Amino acid sequence: MNTIDLIAKDVVGAAYKIHTKLGPGLLESAYEACLAYELTKRGYQVERQKPQPVIYDGLEIEVGYRLDVLVNGEVIVELKSVEQVLPIHHAQLMTYLKLSGKTLGLLINFNVPVIKQGIRRVAMNHPDL
Repeated sequence: MNTIDLIAKDVVGAAYKIHTKLGPGLLESAYEACLAYELTKRGYQVERQKPQPVIYDGLEIEVGYRLDVLVNGEVIVELKSVEQVLPIHHAQLMTYLKLSGKTLGLLINFNVPVIKQGIRRVAMNHPDL
């Protein structure tokens, strides 16, 4: 198993632990703080609300995009606490992967009865990297 897959496995494990203890219904920010804590405890470098600029015509433009959680500088975790994950949420994560040049993201919705139903793995190939 490669490093990125190991990170993803640990993120999913941490999400399971948090959901088991707290359940659905909290604000996204609460799950974000708990996930960051849990992953830091496991030895990962965790960045919360990391700015993600748009690069256009060689210019870095800060437009307010923020990655919810970036783990070890490699895996983007987009968190939700919503009734239903919509296609726009998936598109948002795909855009973050494209802008950042990262290849793996996890879309995790904590507002579900069983956390397994709320986890989506999103991979992107970057042939130009």
